[in-house]
Amino acid sequence: MRCAARVGKADLAGSIFTVATFRDLLSAAKSQITEVDTAVAADTIAAGNAVVLDVREPDEFEQGALPEVVHIPRGHLEAQVETRIIDKSTPVVVYCAGGVRSAFAAKTLQELGYTNVVSMAGGFGKWKDEGRTWLTPVALSAEQRNRYQRHLLLPEVGVAGQAKLLSSKVLLLGAGGLGSPAALYLAAAGVGTIGIVDMDEVDASNLQRQILHNIDRIGDRKVDSAKKTLTMLNPDVNVVTYDTRLAAANIIDIISGYDVIVDGADNFPSRYLLNDASVKLGIPVVHGSIFRFEGMVSVFHPLRGPTYRDMVPEPPPAEMAPSCAEAGVLGVLPGIVGSIQALETIKLLLELGDSLIGRILAIDTTEMTFRTFNLRKDPKNVVTYENRDRIQLRDLDGVCAPWMS
Repeated sequence: MRCAARVGKADLAGSIFTVATFRDLLSAAKSQITEVDTAVAADTIAAGNAVVLDVREPDEFEQGALPEVVHIPRGHLEAQVETRIIDKSTPVVVYCAGGVRSAFAAKTLQELGYTNVVSMAGGFGKWKDEGRTWLTPVALSAEQRNRYQRHLLLPEVGVAGQAKLLSSKVLLLGAGGLGSPAALYLAAAGVGTIGIVDMDEVDASNLQRQILHNIDRIGDRKVDSAKKTLTMLNPDVNVVTYDTRLAAANIIDIISGYDVIVDGADNFPSRYLLNDASVKLGIPVVHGSIFRFEGMVSVFHPLRGPTYRDMVPEPPPAEMAPSCAEAGVLGVLPGIVGSIQALETIKLLLELGDSLIGRILAIDTTEMTFRTFNLRKDPKNVVTYENRDRIQLRDLDGVCAPWMS
Protein backbone atom coordinates (compact mmCIF):
# COMPACT_ATOMS: atom_id res chain seq x y z
CA MET A 1 0.00 0.00 0.00
CA ARG A 2 1.47 3.31 -1.03
CA CYS A 3 1.48 6.30 1.30
CA ALA A 4 -1.03 8.88 0.16
CA ALA A 5 0.96 11.77 1.70
CA ARG A 6 3.24 13.64 -0.69
CA VAL A 7 4.97 16.96 -0.22
CA GLY A 8 2.84 19.60 -1.86
CA LYS A 9 0.09 17.16 -2.81
CA ALA A 10 -3.50 16.97 -1.66
CA ASP A 11 -4.41 14.31 0.87
CA LEU A 12 -7.63 12.35 0.70
CA ALA A 13 -9.57 15.19 2.33
CA GLY A 14 -8.22 17.65 -0.16
CA SER A 15 -6.00 19.66 2.23
CA ILE A 16 -2.44 20.62 1.33
CA PHE A 17 0.49 19.96 3.72
CA THR A 18 4.27 19.87 3.55
CA VAL A 19 6.88 17.69 5.23
CA ALA A 20 9.63 19.65 7.01
CA THR A 21 13.22 18.57 6.68
CA PHE A 22 15.68 18.34 9.54
CA ARG A 23 17.28 21.58 8.33
CA ASP A 24 13.89 23.26 8.44
CA LEU A 25 13.32 22.10 12.02
CA LEU A 26 16.75 23.24 13.13
CA SER A 27 16.32 26.61 11.49
CA ALA A 28 12.93 27.03 13.16
CA ALA A 29 14.34 26.08 16.56
CA LYS A 30 17.25 28.51 16.25
CA SER A 31 14.88 31.30 15.29
CA GLN A 32 13.05 30.88 18.58
CA ILE A 33 16.00 30.64 20.99
CA THR A 34 19.03 32.67 21.98
CA GLU A 35 22.30 31.28 20.68
CA VAL A 36 25.65 32.55 22.00
CA ASP A 37 29.24 31.82 21.12
CA THR A 38 31.69 30.13 23.47
CA ALA A 39 33.15 33.42 24.70
CA VAL A 40 29.77 34.74 25.85
CA ALA A 41 28.93 31.34 27.34
CA ALA A 42 32.22 31.39 29.28
CA ASP A 43 31.45 34.87 30.64
CA THR A 44 27.97 33.77 31.68
CA ILE A 45 29.36 30.72 33.45
CA ALA A 46 32.11 32.77 35.13
CA ALA A 47 29.49 35.11 36.58
CA GLY A 48 28.67 32.19 38.87
CA ASN A 49 24.88 31.96 38.86
CA ALA A 50 24.24 29.90 35.73
CA VAL A 51 23.50 26.18 35.45
CA VAL A 52 25.51 24.49 32.70
CA LEU A 53 23.48 21.73 31.06
CA ASP A 54 25.13 19.00 28.97
CA VAL A 55 22.63 17.16 26.73
CA ARG A 56 25.05 14.72 25.06
CA GLU A 57 24.86 10.96 25.37
CA PRO A 58 26.59 9.23 28.31
CA ASP A 59 29.47 7.89 26.21
CA GLU A 60 30.20 11.40 24.92
CA PHE A 61 29.97 12.89 28.40
CA GLU A 62 32.44 10.38 29.81
CA GLN A 63 35.06 11.50 27.28
CA GLY A 64 35.08 15.05 28.66
CA ALA A 65 32.79 17.86 29.79
CA LEU A 66 32.73 21.37 31.16
CA PRO A 67 33.31 21.56 34.94
CA GLU A 68 30.36 21.29 37.33
CA VAL A 69 27.67 20.53 34.78
CA VAL A 70 24.23 18.98 35.01
CA HIS A 71 24.17 16.05 32.59
CA ILE A 72 20.84 15.01 31.09
CA PRO A 73 20.92 13.23 27.72
CA ARG A 74 18.66 14.96 25.20
CA GLY A 75 16.32 11.98 25.08
CA HIS A 76 15.62 12.25 28.82
CA LEU A 77 15.40 16.03 29.03
CA GLU A 78 11.64 16.47 29.28
CA ALA A 79 11.32 13.73 31.92
CA GLN A 80 14.19 14.80 34.18
CA VAL A 81 15.00 18.48 33.87
CA GLU A 82 12.30 19.80 36.20
CA THR A 83 13.69 17.73 39.07
CA ARG A 84 17.30 18.65 38.26
CA ILE A 85 16.88 22.39 37.59
CA ILE A 86 14.04 23.41 39.86
CA ASP A 87 14.10 27.22 39.58
CA LYS A 88 12.92 28.01 36.06
CA SER A 89 14.29 31.56 36.24
CA THR A 90 17.84 30.27 36.69
CA PRO A 91 20.19 31.15 33.80
CA VAL A 92 20.89 27.97 31.83
CA VAL A 93 23.72 27.48 29.34
CA VAL A 94 22.98 24.32 27.36
CA TYR A 95 25.50 22.63 25.10
CA CYS A 96 26.04 19.46 23.11
CA ALA A 97 28.83 18.31 20.78
CA GLY A 98 28.34 20.91 18.07
CA GLY A 99 25.33 23.09 18.85
CA VAL A 100 22.52 21.16 17.18
CA ARG A 101 20.97 19.12 20.00
CA SER A 102 21.47 22.06 22.36
CA ALA A 103 19.35 24.26 20.07
CA PHE A 104 16.47 21.78 20.20
CA ALA A 105 17.01 21.39 23.97
CA ALA A 106 16.89 25.16 24.49
CA LYS A 107 13.59 25.32 22.61
CA THR A 108 12.20 22.50 24.74
CA LEU A 109 13.29 24.26 27.94
CA GLN A 110 11.52 27.43 26.85
CA GLU A 111 8.37 25.43 26.18
CA LEU A 112 8.66 23.99 29.71
CA GLY A 113 8.74 27.51 31.16
CA TYR A 114 12.46 28.18 31.59
CA THR A 115 12.90 31.88 30.98
CA ASN A 116 16.66 32.42 30.71
CA VAL A 117 18.13 29.77 28.40
CA VAL A 118 20.92 30.06 25.84
CA SER A 119 22.42 27.46 23.51
CA MET A 120 26.19 27.44 23.06
CA ALA A 121 27.05 27.51 19.35
CA GLY A 122 29.82 25.14 18.36
CA GLY A 123 29.26 23.02 21.44
CA PHE A 124 31.88 21.12 23.38
CA GLY A 125 33.96 20.58 20.27
CA LYS A 126 34.58 24.29 19.77
CA TRP A 127 35.01 24.88 23.52
CA LYS A 128 37.70 22.22 23.67
CA ASP A 129 39.42 23.36 20.45
CA GLU A 130 39.75 26.86 21.88
CA GLY A 131 41.65 25.50 24.87
CA ARG A 132 39.01 26.36 27.44
CA THR A 133 38.79 24.48 30.73
CA TRP A 134 37.26 21.02 30.65
CA LEU A 135 37.71 17.78 32.53
CA THR A 136 37.08 14.08 32.31
CA PRO A 137 34.07 13.35 34.55
CA VAL A 138 34.27 10.66 37.16
CA ALA A 139 32.74 7.49 35.78
CA LEU A 140 30.86 4.81 37.68
CA SER A 141 30.67 1.22 36.56
CA ALA A 142 27.38 -0.16 35.29
CA GLU A 143 27.00 -2.10 38.54
CA GLN A 144 27.60 1.05 40.60
CA ARG A 145 25.14 3.05 38.53
CA ASN A 146 22.53 0.41 39.27
CA ARG A 147 23.40 0.18 42.97
CA TYR A 148 23.37 3.93 43.58
CA GLN A 149 20.73 4.95 41.04
CA ARG A 150 18.48 6.56 43.69
CA HIS A 151 21.43 8.76 44.71
CA LEU A 152 22.21 9.60 41.10
CA LEU A 153 18.67 10.94 40.64
CA LEU A 154 19.29 13.52 43.36
CA PRO A 155 20.83 16.66 41.82
CA GLU A 156 22.54 17.34 45.15
CA VAL A 157 24.39 14.03 44.82
CA GLY A 158 24.59 12.80 41.24
CA VAL A 159 27.59 10.98 39.81
CA ALA A 160 30.08 13.50 41.22
CA GLY A 161 28.64 13.24 44.73
CA GLN A 162 28.53 9.46 44.63
CA ALA A 163 32.14 9.38 43.44
CA LYS A 164 33.02 11.63 46.38
CA LEU A 165 31.35 9.23 48.80
CA LEU A 166 33.27 6.33 47.27
CA SER A 167 36.54 8.17 47.87
CA SER A 168 35.63 9.25 51.42
CA LYS A 169 36.92 7.77 54.67
CA VAL A 170 34.84 7.57 57.84
CA LEU A 171 35.95 6.16 61.19
CA LEU A 172 33.43 4.74 63.66
CA LEU A 173 34.29 4.64 67.33
CA GLY A 174 32.38 1.57 68.46
CA ALA A 175 30.56 -1.27 66.69
CA GLY A 176 27.72 -1.30 69.20
CA GLY A 177 24.28 0.27 69.42
CA LEU A 178 25.15 3.53 67.66
CA GLY A 179 27.92 2.20 65.44
CA SER A 180 25.71 -0.56 64.02
CA PRO A 181 23.07 1.54 62.21
CA ALA A 182 25.60 4.23 61.33
CA ALA A 183 27.93 1.68 59.75
CA LEU A 184 25.13 -0.06 57.84
CA TYR A 185 23.81 3.13 56.28
CA LEU A 186 27.25 4.53 55.49
CA ALA A 187 28.23 1.28 53.81
CA ALA A 188 24.96 1.12 51.90
CA ALA A 189 25.49 4.72 50.78
CA GLY A 190 28.86 3.78 49.30
CA VAL A 191 31.33 5.43 51.67
CA GLY A 192 34.51 3.91 50.29
CA THR A 193 36.49 3.33 53.48
CA ILE A 194 34.93 2.63 56.86
CA GLY A 195 37.17 2.19 59.86
CA ILE A 196 35.83 0.57 63.04
CA VAL A 197 37.42 0.76 66.48
CA ASP A 198 36.17 -1.73 69.06
CA MET A 199 37.91 -4.19 71.39
CA ASP A 200 34.85 -6.12 72.56
CA GLU A 201 33.27 -9.39 71.50
CA VAL A 202 29.67 -10.11 70.56
CA ASP A 203 27.47 -11.04 73.52
CA ALA A 204 23.89 -12.28 73.46
CA SER A 205 22.81 -9.17 75.38
CA ASN A 206 24.06 -7.00 72.48
CA LEU A 207 21.59 -8.39 69.95
CA GLN A 208 18.65 -6.39 71.30
CA ARG A 209 20.11 -3.27 69.63
CA GLN A 210 23.45 -3.98 67.91
CA ILE A 211 22.15 -4.94 64.48
CA LEU A 212 25.57 -5.47 62.89
CA HIS A 213 25.78 -8.81 64.69
CA ASN A 214 23.72 -12.00 64.94
CA ILE A 215 23.34 -15.09 67.08
CA ASP A 216 25.85 -17.11 65.04
CA ARG A 217 28.58 -14.61 65.93
CA ILE A 218 28.26 -14.65 69.70
CA GLY A 219 31.80 -14.81 71.02
CA ASP A 220 33.33 -13.34 67.83
CA ARG A 221 35.26 -10.11 67.90
CA LYS A 222 32.90 -7.25 67.14
CA VAL A 223 35.14 -5.72 64.50
CA ASP A 224 35.29 -9.04 62.65
CA SER A 225 31.53 -9.46 62.81
CA ALA A 226 31.03 -5.89 61.61
CA LYS A 227 33.36 -6.40 58.67
CA LYS A 228 31.51 -9.53 57.56
CA THR A 229 28.17 -7.73 57.62
CA LEU A 230 29.35 -4.61 55.81
CA THR A 231 31.28 -6.36 53.06
CA MET A 232 28.29 -8.59 52.36
CA LEU A 233 26.13 -5.47 52.12
CA ASN A 234 28.40 -3.55 49.74
CA PRO A 235 31.58 -4.92 48.15
CA ASP A 236 32.60 -1.37 47.16
CA VAL A 237 33.42 -0.65 50.80
CA ASN A 238 36.86 -1.24 52.32
CA VAL A 239 36.37 -2.03 56.00
CA VAL A 240 39.43 -1.35 58.17
CA THR A 241 39.29 -2.85 61.67
CA TYR A 242 41.04 -1.74 64.85
CA ASP A 243 40.57 -4.41 67.53
CA THR A 244 42.12 -2.27 70.22
CA ARG A 245 41.38 0.13 73.01
CA LEU A 246 41.60 3.74 71.89
CA ALA A 247 44.45 5.31 73.86
CA ALA A 248 46.72 8.33 73.80
CA ALA A 249 49.49 6.20 72.36
CA ASN A 250 47.53 5.08 69.28
CA ILE A 251 44.73 7.56 68.66
CA ILE A 252 46.62 9.87 66.28
CA ASP A 253 47.77 6.95 64.16
CA ILE A 254 44.23 5.55 64.05
CA ILE A 255 42.22 8.66 63.25
CA SER A 256 44.70 10.37 60.89
CA GLY A 257 43.52 10.41 57.30
CA TYR A 258 39.82 10.04 58.04
CA ASP A 259 37.40 12.71 56.81
CA VAL A 260 34.81 12.31 59.57
CA ILE A 261 34.64 10.42 62.85
CA VAL A 262 31.36 8.96 64.13
CA ASP A 263 31.43 8.87 67.92
CA GLY A 264 29.53 5.93 69.38
CA ALA A 265 31.62 5.67 72.55
CA ASP A 266 29.95 4.67 75.80
CA ASN A 267 32.34 6.27 78.29
CA PHE A 268 33.61 9.73 79.09
CA PRO A 269 37.39 9.09 78.93
CA SER A 270 37.09 7.92 75.31
CA ARG A 271 34.95 10.92 74.39
CA TYR A 272 37.37 13.44 75.86
CA LEU A 273 40.39 11.71 74.31
CA LEU A 274 38.64 11.63 70.93
CA ASN A 275 37.69 15.28 71.26
CA ASP A 276 41.22 16.42 72.00
CA ALA A 277 42.78 14.34 69.22
CA SER A 278 40.17 15.38 66.66
CA VAL A 279 40.63 19.04 67.59
CA LYS A 280 44.38 18.67 67.24
CA LEU A 281 43.96 17.25 63.71
CA GLY A 282 40.94 19.34 62.70
CA ILE A 283 38.68 16.35 62.00
CA PRO A 284 34.91 16.79 62.52
CA VAL A 285 33.16 14.40 64.92
CA VAL A 286 29.50 13.39 64.63
CA HIS A 287 28.54 12.74 68.23
CA GLY A 288 25.69 10.57 69.42
CA SER A 289 24.61 9.44 72.86
CA ILE A 290 21.66 7.49 74.28
CA PHE A 291 20.08 6.91 77.69
CA ARG A 292 16.96 4.88 78.38
CA PHE A 293 14.41 6.50 76.00
CA GLU A 294 16.37 9.63 75.13
CA GLY A 295 19.14 10.44 72.70
CA MET A 296 21.08 13.34 71.29
CA VAL A 297 23.16 14.15 68.22
CA SER A 298 25.54 17.00 67.44
CA VAL A 299 28.41 17.74 65.09
CA PHE A 300 31.64 18.96 66.65
CA HIS A 301 33.73 20.63 63.94
CA PRO A 302 37.01 22.08 65.26
CA LEU A 303 37.33 24.44 62.29
CA ARG A 304 33.74 25.63 62.13
CA GLY A 305 32.11 25.49 65.54
CA PRO A 306 32.06 24.29 69.15
CA THR A 307 33.38 20.91 70.24
CA TYR A 308 32.60 18.34 72.92
CA ARG A 309 34.44 20.25 75.65
CA ASP A 310 32.28 23.30 74.89
CA MET A 311 29.22 21.18 75.63
CA VAL A 312 30.59 19.20 78.58
CA PRO A 313 33.65 20.97 80.05
CA GLU A 314 34.03 18.39 82.82
CA PRO A 315 32.60 14.89 83.19
CA PRO A 316 29.75 14.45 85.65
CA PRO A 317 30.25 12.28 88.74
CA ALA A 318 30.02 8.55 88.01
CA GLU A 319 26.78 8.20 89.97
CA MET A 320 25.20 10.87 87.76
CA ALA A 321 26.14 9.10 84.53
CA PRO A 322 25.08 5.45 84.69
CA SER A 323 25.80 3.32 81.65
CA CYS A 324 23.19 1.61 79.50
CA ALA A 325 24.14 -1.63 81.23
CA GLU A 326 23.06 -0.05 84.51
CA ALA A 327 20.08 2.05 83.39
CA GLY A 328 18.87 0.21 80.29
CA VAL A 329 18.08 1.50 76.81
CA LEU A 330 15.18 0.96 74.43
CA GLY A 331 16.60 -1.22 71.65
CA VAL A 332 15.26 0.84 68.74
CA LEU A 333 16.60 4.15 70.14
CA PRO A 334 20.22 3.69 68.99
CA GLY A 335 18.82 2.85 65.55
CA ILE A 336 17.25 6.30 65.38
CA VAL A 337 20.29 8.14 66.76
CA GLY A 338 22.83 6.16 64.76
CA SER A 339 20.89 6.70 61.54
CA ILE A 340 20.88 10.45 62.16
CA GLN A 341 24.63 10.26 62.75
CA ALA A 342 25.04 8.57 59.38
CA LEU A 343 22.91 11.25 57.75
CA GLU A 344 24.94 14.07 59.31
CA THR A 345 28.13 12.33 58.19
CA ILE A 346 26.97 12.16 54.58
CA LYS A 347 25.92 15.81 54.72
CA LEU A 348 29.41 16.75 55.86
CA LEU A 349 31.07 14.66 53.16
CA LEU A 350 28.91 16.15 50.40
CA GLU A 351 28.61 19.62 51.96
CA LEU A 352 24.83 19.39 51.88
CA GLY A 353 22.26 21.41 53.79
CA ASP A 354 22.59 22.72 57.32
CA SER A 355 24.48 20.37 59.61
CA LEU A 356 24.21 20.13 63.39
CA ILE A 357 27.40 22.17 63.83
CA GLY A 358 26.68 24.47 66.76
CA ARG A 359 23.39 22.72 67.52
CA ILE A 360 22.23 19.82 69.68
CA LEU A 361 19.36 17.64 68.53
CA ALA A 362 17.61 16.16 71.58
CA ILE A 363 15.24 13.22 71.07
CA ASP A 364 12.65 11.98 73.57
CA THR A 365 10.98 8.85 72.24
CA THR A 366 8.39 8.63 75.03
CA GLU A 367 6.88 11.93 73.82
CA MET A 368 8.31 11.53 70.29
CA THR A 369 9.73 15.04 70.33
CA PHE A 370 12.77 16.39 68.52
CA ARG A 371 14.14 19.61 69.95
CA THR A 372 17.16 21.58 68.77
CA PHE A 373 19.29 23.72 71.06
CA ASN A 374 22.08 26.09 70.10
CA LEU A 375 25.59 25.37 71.37
CA ARG A 376 28.21 28.09 71.58
CA LYS A 377 31.94 28.01 72.11
CA ASP A 378 33.03 28.23 75.73
CA PRO A 379 35.54 31.08 76.08
CA LYS A 380 37.19 29.13 78.92
CA ASN A 381 37.85 26.12 76.72
CA VAL A 382 41.54 26.06 75.78
CA VAL A 383 41.35 22.87 73.70
CA THR A 384 40.80 24.57 70.36
CA TYR A 385 42.14 24.17 66.85
CA GLU A 386 43.94 27.49 67.24
CA ASN A 387 45.82 25.97 70.21
CA ARG A 388 46.31 22.59 68.48
CA ASP A 389 50.11 22.65 68.78
CA ARG A 390 49.80 22.88 72.56
CA ILE A 391 47.38 20.01 73.01
CA GLN A 392 48.97 17.01 74.70
CA LEU A 393 47.11 13.73 74.50
CA ARG A 394 46.99 11.63 77.62
CA ASP A 395 44.88 8.74 78.78
CA LEU A 396 42.08 10.26 80.76
CA ASP A 397 40.78 7.45 82.96
CA GLY A 398 39.75 9.24 86.09
CA VAL A 399 41.21 12.56 84.88
CA CYS A 400 39.42 14.49 82.13
CA ALA A 401 40.96 17.93 82.53
CA PRO A 402 42.63 19.25 79.35
CA TRP A 403 46.39 18.91 79.09
CA MET A 404 48.12 21.79 77.37
CA SER A 405 51.83 22.37 76.94
